[in-house]
Amino acid sequence: MIMHKKQILIIGMGNILMQDEGVGVRAVEELDNSYVMPNNVTLIDGGTIGMELFEPIRNCDRLIVADAVNTGAPNGALVRIANDEIPAFFQTKLSSHQLGLSDILASLALKEETPKHIVIIGMVPYALENHLGLTAKAEAGLGKMVQMLVAELSELGVLLKKRAHKRASYWHNESELKTPCA
Repeated sequence: MIMHKKQILIIGMGNILMQDEGVGVRAVEELDNSYVMPNNVTLIDGGTIGMELFEPIRNCDRLIVADAVNTGAPNGALVRIANDEIPAFFQTKLSSHQLGLSDILASLALKEETPKHIVIIGMVPYALENHLGLTAKAEAGLGKMVQMLVAELSELGVLLKKRAHKRASYWHNESELKTPCA
């Protein structure tokens, strides 16, 4: 019998033009900049694209989504929502683009093609203003969110190796330019 490594998809979701709404994209970017990913782990900047993620999600065994979430917890709180907990959380809108994610998961459930393991790692945002870059408080909590992603991968049997030299963060550098959004 041939065993294959489980395909793991990590999607960073959010709108980087609306401050802390982009925390999921930034967390996955930081994960990629800090660690070497094995071949069975795919990272995607999902932004706010919604249904275009259908095929990548359909073809994975394990799905991890990093995102800004509204759970009623205090600003900056980090949460882990997994498997059977996820449908209950979609009854109340967690973020502005999760309608697309819930639609994808519902479509996959109808086709009996849902990933075997689904987790959302989220941060409750501090601010959602029209501004490129995270608030200082969200930026300060970003490392803990990345560590939650690393821990989630560890639970799935993936032990990551730190990069010898951390790569530069594109979105962090862009936000440092202080260019206003229209």
